[in-house]
Amino acid sequence: MGTKSRIEWTESTWNPVTGCTKISPGCKHCYAERMAKRLHAMGQPNYANGFSLTVHPHVLEAPLSWKTPQVIFVNSMSDLFHNHVPLGFIRQVFDVMNRAHWHQFQILTKRSGRLLQLSSCVSWADNIWMGVSVETHRYKHRIDHLRQTSAAVRFISLEPLLGALPGLDLSGIDWVIVGGESGPCARPMKEEWVLDIRDQCADQGMPFFFKQWGGTNKKKAGRLLEGRTWDEMPAGAVA
Repeated sequence: MGTKSRIEWTESTWNPVTGCTKISPGCKHCYAERMAKRLHAMGQPNYANGFSLTVHPHVLEAPLSWKTPQVIFVNSMSDLFHNHVPLGFIRQVFDVMNRAHWHQFQILTKRSGRLLQLSSCVSWADNIWMGVSVETHRYKHRIDHLRQTSAAVRFISLEPLLGALPGLDLSGIDWVIVGGESGPCARPMKEEWVLDIRDQCADQGMPFFFKQWGGTNKKKAGRLLEGRTWDEMPAGAVA
């Protein structure tokens, strides 16, 4: 079984790569960096390098031993399309995902340029979902890059949402996630930003998932939007 996840839109995590570097405002208060530092202090072997980017060939084939079908977030502690992850290793990750056809794999990146560059270099099985993070209007181009890939399921994660995102073009996209930043020094998210995105999804027939309000106490803030939860998933999802 994969590492059980508390992330609302997935079930398990698999981290053949750990560590990353900051490239845009959404990275400022990175939860993975905080967690990696804790795991390093605890002596967890995979975090001997702290949050420095590290590939872990010894965990590559782990999903093949997980016989119960599950939704798996790939590299929750890194970015598979980081420039320092070799193409050969990315291909090995995709090979495992293709072979483990009974799972659904979710990949999320901020490095949409490299994703698009390498899209034709990997094999996109139907069980591989590809997503990009977009935190402000300045990074909407990541959606355009995603749209041009060969992924069977394409999704966008608007988390941490740091500003309004009017005029979203969701053509060629299958799913939208929205969430506020959480943890120490969390930046605020306005309700009108979320409602506008939800309405844009409704107008374009797009499944909408509201993950959390976030804040310094995300459990207290909860995840209700206008009195209800929004847990819509793409067609064919098993979660």
